[in-house]
Amino acid sequence: MRADHASFACGAALGFLGDLATGDPRRGHPVAAFGRAAGAAERRLWRDHRGYGALHTALCAGGAAAGAALLTRAVRGLGGRRGAEVALTAAATWAVLGGTSLGREARAVGGALAAGDLEAARERLPHLCGRDPQALDGPQIARAVVESVAENTSDAVVGALVWGAVGGVPGLIGFRAVNTLDAMVGHKSPRYRRFGWAAARLDDVAGWPGARLTAALATLAGPDPRGAWRAWRRDGRRHPSPNAGPVEASFAGALGVRLGGTLAYGGRVEHRPVLNSGGRPVESADIERAIRLSRRVGVLALGVSIAARPVLRALTGRPRALERGGG
Repeated sequence: MRADHASFACGAALGFLGDLATGDPRRGHPVAAFGRAAGAAERRLWRDHRGYGALHTALCAGGAAAGAALLTRAVRGLGGRRGAEVALTAAATWAVLGGTSLGREARAVGGALAAGDLEAARERLPHLCGRDPQALDGPQIARAVVESVAENTSDAVVGALVWGAVGGVPGLIGFRAVNTLDAMVGHKSPRYRRFGWAAARLDDVAGWPGARLTAALATLAGPDPRGAWRAWRRDGRRHPSPNAGPVEASFAGALGVRLGGTLAYGGRVEHRPVLNSGGRPVESADIERAIRLSRRVGVLALGVSIAARPVLRALTGRPRALERGGG
């Protein structure tokens, strides 16, 4: 095993375990700091124009990836750099992964539903997704949670690991920056319809490989592989999001539930296609099943990313000099 591959494998595994052990801190998280910086840049750059949105995306996402690349090169310039590289990769992996916090928030909503406390579930749901919770009943809240667990398994776990395998620490940081920008400005509100266009399209591109790997691993690791494959193949393209569709459809088929349908974001009602129409309605108990499936998918994605890294590095043709910090 080459030294670079060994450093990534050890660092990614340690960072993954760190996320399992601690989740996201309530204060001082690096992603929150990036969000504040991106918000400050938005206040200066915002115009109802795609060009200014593209500039904002390039400065924020490109700046984060470039900063990570410079830090990686500086660490590789240190004597006895193996331990420092492992530590940097571990810290970056921990910072960008959100699987444990995803499960924690989903369980909080599921616990409130199981206790019959619908108001508490409604109050907690915005911590997990952007739906309008007040008009939702218990099954609709449970469905929203399962859909969010599925989509965020790709966004907050698998996609980051895929780009880490491709680009190391800059890949990890760059992907999370793109995903965070999409969450901030990539939605179709009047303010962001044009300004957020570049962030949304870049997120679609960056999330494509992670979403397909998530769907494949959910199919393999779920309780009903045949149902997951059938729902993915039949319904994955029907979703308005090119990446959420395969992921949510495969989770729906794997769990034997029906996802999609009518939902509301920020006062805007959407009628989305039903995924896995032959499945049953989502129940509160399905939230825990979705969390367990998400966890299995994350562990498998870590293994796939570590195993595939040498192949991906060869395909991308990264120069050996760059791997060694330019020397």
